[in-house]
Amino acid sequence: MLHLIERILLWLRGGALKLLILAGIILLVWGTLSPVGTLMWWLNEGANTLGLKNKTFKGLPSGDRSPAVAQSSTTNCYIIFLAGVGNFSATRLVPGEKIFLKGLEKNHPDCVAVEGVFAYSVANESLGGERFLAPLWRFAEQADGPLGMADILIKIRNLWRFAISIDDRYSPIYNQGVASAIIDQMNAAQSISTSSSSPLKIVLVGTSGGAQVALGAATYLDQWLDAQIVVLSIGGVFAGNHGFDAADDVYHLQGRRDWIEDLGSILFPSRWPWTVTSPFNRARWQGRYSAGFSGPHAHDGSEGYFGVKPVNENGTTYVELTLQKVNQLPIWSDRNSSKNRRDLSP
Repeated sequence: MLHLIERILLWLRGGALKLLILAGIILLVWGTLSPVGTLMWWLNEGANTLGLKNKTFKGLPSGDRSPAVAQSSTTNCYIIFLAGVGNFSATRLVPGEKIFLKGLEKNHPDCVAVEGVFAYSVANESLGGERFLAPLWRFAEQADGPLGMADILIKIRNLWRFAISIDDRYSPIYNQGVASAIIDQMNAAQSISTSSSSPLKIVLVGTSGGAQVALGAATYLDQWLDAQIVVLSIGGVFAGNHGFDAADDVYHLQGRRDWIEDLGSILFPSRWPWTVTSPFNRARWQGRYSAGFSGPHAHDGSEGYFGVKPVNENGTTYVELTLQKVNQLPIWSDRNSSKNRRDLSP
């Protein structure tokens, strides 16, 4: 099978048209099959795992977690990172993403960073965990040289999960699954306290398609936990229907050379200014949504938001510039950060 894939990729080197044709075929096939996995997860595991919405209180979700352990925690702030559509696994972050999260933890010691949520699996399963297609995904991730374009397969696959998070037919199942995984990983990082005098704060940081998944999960985190929920989009592409009514604040940072981010405001009618009743526009008018530029970032790569290439002669890297901008946001100081909002522009 891998030999066949290699021959196809070598054939694709002949021109961009061939690549577009194959990508179109793959998109159609995956678009048909992607919701099936989400529905099967719900039928086999999801209904029992989520308790069919039997969470009737704001606190820890039902399960085997010990209240005594939970009450011993002093952490009241969790930073959950949801990577972009090129991500293979929640634990395989690029160096710049790791630098970014370590920088946030260093500057905000009352917060703990949570990396273990894979935004493109309702079961929080990395691509390496998929029994049938795992060899394909590993090949696509590790391919280099003439076959380096194979990573487009991962992006196409993850783009369909991104689409499911938007689709009103399947998004309630998918987004609940991701929200449940977020709570599990929060507890794994440090048990959620139910007795702390400080209010619980959840900062969902999403880049590229991860921003949409973060917004989708925010609705259910708001239902299940008594917490301030902040969504931070870093070059995110998202619709305007989900999460904006649940999040206390939504911040969006855009690089000046990031044209991919613009697709969200073009493709999704709920983001259009004249869709006056959409959750996105309500949040914007109520001051719960702010957008601004992060700097001269591209969407990804060495000059992207998490790039380690120097921006200027001073040696500041692109990821350090992103970190500086995020640290300036009023997320970190007050529960009602929307009251302390300031202009995000440089």
